[in-house]
Amino acid sequence: MEIKKLTFTQTIDLRNKYVGKSCELFYKKSPLKIVRGQAQYLYDQDGREYLDCINNVAHVGHCHPDVVKAGVEQMQQLNTNSRFLHDNLVICAEKIVSKMPESLSVCFFVNSGSEANDLAIRLARQHTGNTDIITLDHAYHGHLTSLIDISPYKLNLPGAPKKPDHVHVAPVPDVYRGKIRAEDHPEEDMGKLYALEVKKLIDENVIEQRGQKVCAYIAESLQSCGGQIILPHNYLRNVYKYVREAGGVCIADEVQVGFGRSGTHYWAFQLDGSDVLPDIVTVGKPMGNGHPVAAVITTEAVARSFEATGIQYFNTYGGNPVSCAIAISVMNVVDNENMMENAKDVGEYILSELKCMQGKFPDVIGDVRGVGLFIGVELIKDRKTKTPATVETREVVNRMKDEEGILVSSDGPDVNVIKLKPPMVFSKANADRFLRALKKMVSDIRAQRYQLL
Repeated sequence: MEIKKLTFTQTIDLRNKYVGKSCELFYKKSPLKIVRGQAQYLYDQDGREYLDCINNVAHVGHCHPDVVKAGVEQMQQLNTNSRFLHDNLVICAEKIVSKMPESLSVCFFVNSGSEANDLAIRLARQHTGNTDIITLDHAYHGHLTSLIDISPYKLNLPGAPKKPDHVHVAPVPDVYRGKIRAEDHPEEDMGKLYALEVKKLIDENVIEQRGQKVCAYIAESLQSCGGQIILPHNYLRNVYKYVREAGGVCIADEVQVGFGRSGTHYWAFQLDGSDVLPDIVTVGKPMGNGHPVAAVITTEAVARSFEATGIQYFNTYGGNPVSCAIAISVMNVVDNENMMENAKDVGEYILSELKCMQGKFPDVIGDVRGVGLFIGVELIKDRKTKTPATVETREVVNRMKDEEGILVSSDGPDVNVIKLKPPMVFSKANADRFLRALKKMVSDIRAQRYQLL
C-alpha cells in the first residue's frame, strides 16, 4: 500500500495535532518539508534544491547507493533479534575495533547515541563503584534522563531539572570567549590551564566536599552544541591523568564527530596524540548514515566488571543484521572513497578562506575554528568586548536558506556560532558557494551597523 502524499499545509496540521509541541524543527517560522536527499543536497516538496551544511548524520552523503543497497539486501533476507548469532554483528564489531587504539577492543551495540552514552555511564559506575561524574559546561550527551543530568546544554535552560549533586560541571575549554582566554595567556599552554580547572573541581567538589572518588569524566571530543569548540592541545591528556588519579574512567563521546570527520584521524580524541586513550568510546549518528545504530567500545577490564554483575545485557535491536550491514557499508565507503582525506582538504580550504574573511570583517567575525569538516564561525557585535551577535546570527541562518538555498545552523551558549558539519562528500565548489553567501551577509551586517550609527 502506498503512503498517501500530503500538502505542506496538511503535514503542518497533522504535526500540530498529533506530535508533541516540544519536538523541535529547524527554521521554526518557516520550516522545510524535505522529501528527497542526494549526496550533499536536500530537496523540498516543490523540488527546490538546498546545499546541506548541517547533516553530519548523513555522513557519506544522503542516500549513498552502497549504503542503501546494503540495507535493502539485508532487509530482504533477514532482520531479527540480536540474541541470535549473525555474521554482520561480529564483522561490524571487528571493523570498528580495527579503527580503535588496541586497548579498546569490546563492543556493545545499541540504537542511538543517547543509548550509547547511557550505557557508558552504567559501565563506568559498575567498573569504579563510584557515582560522581564530571561533565563540561554547555555539553550535550543525549535526551535520556541520565544524560540530561550531565548535559548543561539542557540544564542551563529555564525550566530544566536541577543538576544532581553527583554531577560536577567543568568550564568548557573555549580559548576565545571562555573562562580562560588565549589572548590573556599568550605564552601559556591553554590545554594545561583548562585541565587544571578539572583537577581543582575534583579536589574541591568531589573529594573534599562530598568525600567521594570520581566515577567518570565524559566529554565530546569536539564540542558541537556548545559552539564548535576545539579542545586545546594537551587538554584531554592532562584531564585523563587527573581523572584516573581520582579513581575515575574517561569517556570520549564521538557521537557527533567520529568516523573521520576531523580529516586527520578516524576519532577526534586522537587529535591530542596517540597516547590519549579513553576507557570508553561512544559512537552513533554518522555510523548509520541516517539509520539508527550506535555502539559503545571499551576495554577488556571495563567489560569484565560489567560481566561480574551477573546481569546479562541484551538489546533487542542493537546490532541487528540490517543495522550492522549499513554500518559496515558506511565504514567501507569512508575508506574506499577517501572521505577522510576529502574532509581534510576541503576543511583546510574553508578555514583558510574564513580566516581571510575574518581579517576583512574583524568587527563581525570574532573567531573561526575547526578541524576537517567540523567548523564554527562566531559572530560578534564588538571586537573588544566580544559581545555575541545572536540576532544577526539567526538572520544569517534564515537568509542562507531563503535567499541562497544553503542550510546552516547556529549554536553555542549564546547561539551566535554558525556551524558547518556537512556530509563528507562536501566539495570545494560547495565551499565556495557557502563562502560567497556568507561574505555577502557579513558585509550586509557591517553596512547595517554603520547606517545605524
